[in-house]
Amino acid sequence: MWTSCKSGYTTSVSFCWAFNPKQMAKKPQLKNDLIVIKYGGNVFIDRNIFNNFIEDISVLNKLGLSIAVIHGGGPRIKRELDKSNIQSKFIRGLRVTDKKIIKIVEDVLIDFNNDIVDSLKKKNTEGISIHTKKNSVIKIIPESKELGFVGKPSEIDKDVIQNIIKKKMVPIISPLGLKDSQTYNINGDTAAGAVAKSLKARRLILMTNIEGVLDKDEKLIEEVTSSEILQMIKDETITGGMIPKINTCLDAINNGVTGVVIVDGRKPHSILFEIFSDKGAGTLIRK
Repeated sequence: MWTSCKSGYTTSVSFCWAFNPKQMAKKPQLKNDLIVIKYGGNVFIDRNIFNNFIEDISVLNKLGLSIAVIHGGGPRIKRELDKSNIQSKFIRGLRVTDKKIIKIVEDVLIDFNNDIVDSLKKKNTEGISIHTKKNSVIKIIPESKELGFVGKPSEIDKDVIQNIIKKKMVPIISPLGLKDSQTYNINGDTAAGAVAKSLKARRLILMTNIEGVLDKDEKLIEEVTSSEILQMIKDETITGGMIPKINTCLDAINNGVTGVVIVDGRKPHSILFEIFSDKGAGTLIRK
C-alpha cells in the first residue's frame, strides 16, 4: 500500500513517520554528517529490491541528508563472463583479472552505474557518475602480480565527492581505480571503506544478502564492539567470506568512521529502517 506523506511525495505507509519533521528533529546530526552506502552486487539480482534502493536514496536526498553510494556488480560481471565462456579464478576472494576480463568488468560496472543514475533521475534525484571514464577519484596500488588488474585504493580525491554532495546531488561510485591510465578492479567493500575513511563518514552502511553478524546460535547481533568482533573471529563464530568484510568494517572505524552497519539489503527499505528506526536493520559495529 502506498500513500502521500507530509513530505510531499509518495512512499510506503510504513515509512510515513520517517518523513515527519518531528522525527527528523530527533536526529539533527543526520543533516550535517555523511553516510556512505555500499550496495552489494548480490542484492541487485532482484529488480524489486533495486527499485526499493533507488526510492530510499531519493528519499534521503530529498530529506537533505549527505550520502555517497558505492555499488558492486559481481553477478552482472559473472553473467557477462559466462556469455564469453570465460571462467573466473579467485584468490583470497578476489577475481584474477587479465586484460580481457578487466575490459568486461569496467563495461559492466559503468553500465550499472548509469542504470542507478538514470533510475534516480526518474525519481527527480540527481545522481552523478564516478568511474574510470568520468570523474575518476580512486587511485590504486596493485594488490599482487598474481591477481593481475586488481587494486586497492591508495588515494581518494575527496574534493570531487564533496563538491557533488554540496550541490545536493548523490555521487554514485563504481569500484574501479586508475594507475598510469590503466583501469583496475577493486573489491566493493574495500572501495566503500576507503571512501568512508577519506570523508570521515559518520556511518558506513554495507548492504548485503545476509541479516548481519550472527552469534553461534545464528541469531542476529544488533550491536557489537571491535574488540568483541575480533574475539568472534578468534573463536570462529565469524568465518570464511565474512572475515574480509569485517576487516573492512574494523579498518573504517579505526580510521575516523563513527560506526559501520551490515544490513540485509534484501529487506524492503532496509536503509530507511537503519537510519530512522531506533532498532536499526542489521548489526552496528562500533569502536
